[in-house]
Amino acid sequence: MNRITLPSGLVLDMSHLYGPDALITEREVEEFAPVYQKAHSVMMELRQKGTVAGHLSKDGEPEAVLFPQLPYIAEGNINNPERIVALEELGRTVRNRVDAVVFFGIGGSYLGGKVLFDVQCGEFWNLKSQKDRNGYPKAFFAGNNVDAHKLSGLIQTMRAESAGQQDYTVMAVVISKSGSTIEPMSNYMIFKEAMEAAGISMETVAVTDPHEGEKETLLHTLARESGWPIFYVPDGIGGRFSVFSEVGLIVGALTGFDIRSFLAGAREADQAVKSDDITKNPALLNSVLKFLAGSRHGRNLEVLMPYADNLKSLSEWYIQLLAESLGKRLNKEGQVVHYGRTPIVAVGTTDMHAQTQEHQEGPQDKVVQFVSIEKWPDDLVVPHTYDSFAKLAAFSGLPLSRILEAARRANEEALIGDGRPSANFILPELNAFYLGELMFLLCWSIAYEGEYADVDAFNQPGVEIYKRYLGQHLAEMKK
Repeated sequence: MNRITLPSGLVLDMSHLYGPDALITEREVEEFAPVYQKAHSVMMELRQKGTVAGHLSKDGEPEAVLFPQLPYIAEGNINNPERIVALEELGRTVRNRVDAVVFFGIGGSYLGGKVLFDVQCGEFWNLKSQKDRNGYPKAFFAGNNVDAHKLSGLIQTMRAESAGQQDYTVMAVVISKSGSTIEPMSNYMIFKEAMEAAGISMETVAVTDPHEGEKETLLHTLARESGWPIFYVPDGIGGRFSVFSEVGLIVGALTGFDIRSFLAGAREADQAVKSDDITKNPALLNSVLKFLAGSRHGRNLEVLMPYADNLKSLSEWYIQLLAESLGKRLNKEGQVVHYGRTPIVAVGTTDMHAQTQEHQEGPQDKVVQFVSIEKWPDDLVVPHTYDSFAKLAAFSGLPLSRILEAARRANEEALIGDGRPSANFILPELNAFYLGELMFLLCWSIAYEGEYADVDAFNQPGVEIYKRYLGQHLAEMKK
């Protein structure tokens, strides 16, 4: 019951969090059943109606919640066949023609797409030849901060790379629902001016709210008047869920990531979530155990620790998903509850040499969530270079993947040996399908937990408060 294996082979192993000798017992889960069963009914109603009780927009108006439809490519859906083909066509147009693409976005307009890039491209993408990139452009990310040093470095890089080339082309992809988001728009305007001054050919693609007329946004107006291609930030999709929409998929389309397989993995997850059986629905089990760990056992921090360098951005994406969805002052009845669980980014084995000391001997306030990969396509074996030294001979001849898993298991065993709970998502391999499956399960898990805690998992009033103060400070600076 504490281990679920989906038909795809993806596994959720909760055996070090849930069971006779673990933090949470079967009796606790059984007693909690009326709550999670009611929440499941609410989520299935959300799937059908596209609304959930208690959710209001930042303007205080009822607002749709449409993320459950995102995995399905169908007429009338957000991801309809025409929009997916448009993304794929954009990907074809850049191959062997555009030299570099720069994505300007922040928050949900950055974090999800960065995960797709890291899994598809990896750290050394921009050092590869165009042929080794299969004709796709180099890729850079900007607009996720207002850091002059970083942007200056990007501008200098573009100038250096274009030197001596007559047809060097840069594509800017500006992702903002409104077009007035300070970080991406300020970066884009500076970058655009610098490219024009350097004589570098630049194209712009806008990803923004699709409405025209009275509801037309600033970025949509700019794109329409300038003749830029326009892709959509859809209604009813919060930024933290938007990786499954054009907001995130456009990064995949421009780097050769298989967006159809990614959505197919999300569909596989969604099929599992339809079950009301907690032993078959990993999102339901995961959410119940995390909620009980926090509300009854004081485990109010969650460490997401994938054992893969190119999944660090997955942890960074999850931080927004969890923090913005569940960190709420008020419940749906307007009562002060200050609910939430603090997410922490970690990477194995790197942070076993940094954070694990605190995980192992610090306060008993954490659940550690591992993500491990069973099969690596590019595994390497440690050679028998120094077998005369016993400590080096101990791991010579072993694939790095086995050493990585041995380290994860050692971490897991050390934690549980001191009564510190952990869990593990096991992916058969790291590809677009399993990434989509895992990320969509996490989306559903957070949605469920919002119901248990009676908070609106789809708004972000705390973010709106600082934005208001920021606007006031900027206005004062202009005086």
